Amino acid sequence: MSFPQFAFNNIRRNGRAYIAFFLSSVFMVMIFFAYAVFIYHPYVKELPMGDTTATGMQVASIIVYVFAFFFVMYSISAFLKSRNKEFGILTILGAEPAQIRKLVILENMLIGCLSIIAGIGGGMLLSKLFLMLTTRFIGMDDLPFYFPVKAILITIGAFLLLFFCISLFTLIFIGNKRTLELLTGTSKPKKEPKASWFFSLLGLTLLTIGFVVLRSKLSGGTILLAAVTGIAGTYFFYSQLSVLIIHLLKRNRKTVWHGTRLLWISEMSYKMKDNARMLFMVTVVIAIASMSAVVILSLDQENREQFTNNDFAIQYNVYTPTDQMDMSAINSALETAGLDYQQVYLEYFWSDADQSAVSVMPLSHYNRFNTILGKETFQLDSNSALFVDSRNEKDQAQIDRNRFRNFSEGDTLTLNLEAGPMQARVTATDVEPRFATLIYSTGVVVLPDEKFEEITQQVHENRLSGKVLYQIPAWGHAVPDRHSSEAMVSDQLLSFADTIRSDNASDENYSGYLSTRYGDFERFRQGTALFTFLGIFIGLIFSISSASFLYFRLHTDLEADGKMVHSLSKMGLSFQEMKRSSTVQIAILFFLPIGVALIETLVVVKPFLTEFGITNYTMPVLTVFGAFVLAQTFYFIVIRSRYIASLRKMMV
Repeated sequence: MSFPQFAFNNIRRNGRAYIAFFLSSVFMVMIFFAYAVFIYHPYVKELPMGDTTATGMQVASIIVYVFAFFFVMYSISAFLKSRNKEFGILTILGAEPAQIRKLVILENMLIGCLSIIAGIGGGMLLSKLFLMLTTRFIGMDDLPFYFPVKAILITIGAFLLLFFCISLFTLIFIGNKRTLELLTGTSKPKKEPKASWFFSLLGLTLLTIGFVVLRSKLSGGTILLAAVTGIAGTYFFYSQLSVLIIHLLKRNRKTVWHGTRLLWISEMSYKMKDNARMLFMVTVVIAIASMSAVVILSLDQENREQFTNNDFAIQYNVYTPTDQMDMSAINSALETAGLDYQQVYLEYFWSDADQSAVSVMPLSHYNRFNTILGKETFQLDSNSALFVDSRNEKDQAQIDRNRFRNFSEGDTLTLNLEAGPMQARVTATDVEPRFATLIYSTGVVVLPDEKFEEITQQVHENRLSGKVLYQIPAWGHAVPDRHSSEAMVSDQLLSFADTIRSDNASDENYSGYLSTRYGDFERFRQGTALFTFLGIFIGLIFSISSASFLYFRLHTDLEADGKMVHSLSKMGLSFQEMKRSSTVQIAILFFLPIGVALIETLVVVKPFLTEFGITNYTMPVLTVFGAFVLAQTFYFIVIRSRYIASLRKMMV
């Protein structure tokens, strides 16, 4: 039997140990290949968002590649430790250290080559589906299938290099151990795990620093500090603090010495210490994937809320107001589509009222705005004013910047104008939070038309602004699909927006710009859809790989656990008690990282989303962690059943 045949037989006979690692590697190769198929598609650059999407795919493929490196490294190191006795027997039979190293390299490269072949094969079968899903999800035109020669070569080269480099690195794990060390490496009695008070407190301190830093003003430095302290604190939590907590818990005999608690709590101190690095990696991976997904889903949720809360489907923002605004192009498009509409023009300028930033507009415009929205209208005397509170709870930063002051009926306000101060008595008040986003103001002063005309004669033209708003009842507030009337009319208007702008141009200056509710929504949705799509596939890899990590560790510990269960069964341990104890231990290993990742995600995403004015992120958090819990529950049920079945065979 040749050496390559010997390596192949080793893999075949250890199929149960290698199968999860092999399938996870295949999946990573397949995802990397799918991204490469899109990146190097000849028609991608011709698409509206082609370059942006290709760049996003490149970043995602790099993340997959880097993660694959650490995943394979950890998996192989776990296998090698479990095979110490096998290497010791080979040494007794006359194998030299160089031959054992050659065997390990051959096995790793053989698994790597099989993974690459299977991954590319699966990727080729699913590439058309992947291209279709990508374009449909992001909202681009479909891409035709092509034979991805470049993607195949890059995938083969990248993963051959990865498996070869890792094969060289794994030689470090073998070292030059003596034969007796190899033979007894996995059967040595374990010392009771100990935890350092110093490092436990250091871990708590680092996590606290990360929490406090994120509550201060966010910047590149604070984010980096929070990331470093959070990751380091998580490692010390698993390697030191968790072991210390279990050690302190074991001192309470009244709680621990009850049923199978003594068994599984005693075992957990060993498993937490042995699996600290694995639990740390899984937690960091889940936390990063969850943070990204929660932020993206929250932004998408906010985008949908902005759409449904927007009463005006079309807006023309005027830079230089004129007496005759030509909106014929927009009106014609709406009439051709058979749509009824209501139009309102708001003219305003920004000023200062008793050191509070406000916008000033005429009464007729404000009444017309209220009429369209079904609100009451107002009447004003020549020297009176209406004050509108337009604060929005999501724009606290804007409120702080504007030095907001709330005026009540009977107050006298002073407008600081270019020609000098002007006083007006507030005879009425109103609340209209829509102005916070429509004209970017937290306070609006409404004056009689004559007074407004008088003031604007003294205001420079470049300080005046205007906005033409269209309300179209037939479109409602529900988010439409790509083939709806709103989508098609919006695309049509945006396609000849330059014509509308030139029709209203004053001298050589542009008069303004056209925006539509659907256009803004779709542009933002496409941007977040790209990251959502990439995050789904990266999240799949992380989820499958985290389950594989746990499977590897349980398989590695199976021999030692089997001996313990065999001895305990002689002393009277029943199958149900063993099953209950093993279930609790496996559940902690599977679900503790998700719990820690949930806490870290909530701590991190709150200040980030607050920067975007987003305070409601309950559904994104429930969606993301619900998906992770469902996936982990599936893996838990499968792996638990296999693990308990293996232990049952070792009982008396």
